[in-house]
Amino acid sequence: MPTPKIKIGFLTISDRAARGIYEDISGPSMQEWILKAVQSPYEIVSKVIEDEQPQIERTLIEMSDELGCNLILTTGGTGPTTRDVTPEATEAVCERIFDGFAEQMRIVSLRTVPTAILSRQIAGTRGNSLIINLPGKPVAIAVCLGAVFLAVPKCLELLDGSIIEIDKSFVSQIFE
Repeated sequence: MPTPKIKIGFLTISDRAARGIYEDISGPSMQEWILKAVQSPYEIVSKVIEDEQPQIERTLIEMSDELGCNLILTTGGTGPTTRDVTPEATEAVCERIFDGFAEQMRIVSLRTVPTAILSRQIAGTRGNSLIINLPGKPVAIAVCLGAVFLAVPKCLELLDGSIIEIDKSFVSQIFE
C-alpha cells in the first residue's frame, strides 16, 4: 500500500505582504527549502495573513483541524515589536509546546546573528499537526529549518503514523 501524501501548510504572517504592499518572499523561501528537504510526495496549503492574533489563531486551527495539515510552518511575527504575536497565537492553539525546537533554532542562529536572541519562535502540536514558527528572513528560515528538521519525521510519525522521507544530507548541512 502506498504511503499517503502528507499535507504541509505554509503560513506567512505579514501586514505588508497580506495587503500587497510588497511581495511575500518568506513563504516561497520556506517552500523552496522544503522542496529540497522532503523526498516524499506532499500537498501544499499556502496562506498569507496579517499580524492579528485572532486571525493567526483561526488560520492555524483551520490548517490543522479542517485542512488536515500534518506540518504547519509559519514565518514572521516572532520579533520583539508589539505587532509580533505569532508565538502567542501558536501557544493559544497548541495542546503541547516543544521547547527544544525553539531552543535549537536560537542556538544555531546565534552562531552568526547576535540579535537572534530576540527571536521568539516556538513549536507545538495541535491534534495531529506539528506547528513550527520561523523567522521572517529567508536566510534565517533556512538556518532554523536546518537546525530542527531532522526531528520532524519522527514527530509526525508519533503524532499520527505519517511517514515522511527527507534528504538527510541536505537537512543536516547546518551541523557540518
